[in-house]
Amino acid sequence: MAVHGIDLGTTCSAIARSDRDGRPEVLVGMTGEATVPSVVLFASDREHLVGEGARRQARLDPDHVCALVKRRMGDSEWRFVSHGRSWSAAAVSSLILKSLCEDASFGSGEPVVSAVITVPAYFGDEERRATILAGTYAGLDVVDVLSEPIAAALSYGFGRLDGAPTMTKDGPDGAYETVLVYDLGGGTFDATVIELADRRISVLSVDGDHQLGGADWDERICLHLARRFCAENPDAEDPLDDSAGAQELVIAAERAKRELSDRESTEVVVAHDGARSTITLTRAELEDMTSALMRRTIDLTRSCLEAAGKRGVGSVGRVLMVGGSSRMPMVEKALRSELGLAPELHDPDLAVAKGAALYGAKKELERMVTGDLVTRGHLRAAELLEDAPPAELDAACRRAADALGLPLAQVRRSIDIKVDTVVSRGFGVLAANPMTGELEAVWLVHRNDHLPINVQRSFGTVRRDQDAIEIRIVEQQSQAESIRVQDTKLLIAGKIEGIPPGYDEGSEIRVHFTMGFDGLLTVFAHHVDAALPLTLTAQTGATLSQAEVARERDQLQRTRRRDA
Repeated sequence: MAVHGIDLGTTCSAIARSDRDGRPEVLVGMTGEATVPSVVLFASDREHLVGEGARRQARLDPDHVCALVKRRMGDSEWRFVSHGRSWSAAAVSSLILKSLCEDASFGSGEPVVSAVITVPAYFGDEERRATILAGTYAGLDVVDVLSEPIAAALSYGFGRLDGAPTMTKDGPDGAYETVLVYDLGGGTFDATVIELADRRISVLSVDGDHQLGGADWDERICLHLARRFCAENPDAEDPLDDSAGAQELVIAAERAKRELSDRESTEVVVAHDGARSTITLTRAELEDMTSALMRRTIDLTRSCLEAAGKRGVGSVGRVLMVGGSSRMPMVEKALRSELGLAPELHDPDLAVAKGAALYGAKKELERMVTGDLVTRGHLRAAELLEDAPPAELDAACRRAADALGLPLAQVRRSIDIKVDTVVSRGFGVLAANPMTGELEAVWLVHRNDHLPINVQRSFGTVRRDQDAIEIRIVEQQSQAESIRVQDTKLLIAGKIEGIPPGYDEGSEIRVHFTMGFDGLLTVFAHHVDAALPLTLTAQTGATLSQAEVARERDQLQRTRRRDA
């Protein structure tokens, strides 16, 4: 069964799979569209609608329409309340995923069982776990979460890496090129510097803001249109003071933004409270009112390039613009004028889904080959494929190729491609400063450290006969690391309890961080002398109870039976 690739987007989502020739194909469903709006309408406490239909209904029933939910992923306090029910961001996202998969299955005739789901590179641990949770709620086997810029680079690199002319430099692994991926989506922004070599894709640096995207451009346009409407119709209600009127403005703003990517001006009709205005909006006005947003993406991109420079990258050979909002002409203009870059638009709406599908195919082949080697006794369960004897690995790849009817070269190439990435945020421990006694953040993992992470640091107890130790793990919140507690986000907390008396002040507490390529953190804390361990894994706080999950799945099944 194929592992599908899903781009779970802030404004639109897409799903793809790899065909028998190893090329990614985007799946379309009953609508015939390659992307589906990430919008959910809760028609009642038992019925919901996802996609374009929900987006259109937003004007009529705005209080029961949930959009931009991706911006809430990992927020443990947020809930969308509709018809007496409350939904976490993971639960709402699961409805989008479920609908997307069912629609794709209808179009392709193949059920979607396993998937790689993409996330912004700047997502932290909680957001990534919430994304996995959403896939689980949707009934998916989430094989992996993959950063969106890596997916975009995969969709670009897999089609080009066989062609030596695109490789601009030589290194120990052969020809390679360095690529900047500028990803401006509907609700998130990432800048990532990636090195593409013949058998390796390496992330060198990442920066971004998952609260910045095309929706912010739409908001600025809405404010402009509302001001113009109120100036022309002083006796009419401000459309932004009415939820239905505000939703109408959002839709008008989205349309105007798209039109201004192809023309210098457009006309927007705003009708509200018995009044009507036709407002002319120019591209120059749009660029002026959103210049601060554009500046923010440029500053983040510059920071990303500077971080790559510290790793020895003097320049980038290619700039890929992905994400639907990167179509705006102001993006290319700013990259050229501010950073001296020559960007190119790379399949902005579908590159991420395609790259995820390629990665999904790679993961499925790896799983198949690994299982073969383990069964035959040539590889232990905890070992990596590269630990297998080369001849046995070749034989296992050949058996997989024969079983799937694929060329051996295609299987071997997919297996051999390595994806190296970095941490998007720092992680540390709150500890008492020995001089002041004040709690401070001590960083064990730093932003742009290479994955996988395996680090440890020793601390000491603060008093003799200390019977309990509280371990608090924090995540970096701002661009720069800060020792101040208020500048961090508490991620995990736990206690080592029951420590017997007799241990002096300063007794060793060893803290060990591990993080795999999926970016999910596990922490081990250990009172060394007392031999008391503590294992912590980050929890999203946005989870539902098992009873709630079961109830939601039952409701989805009843809805599908009723619709059938």
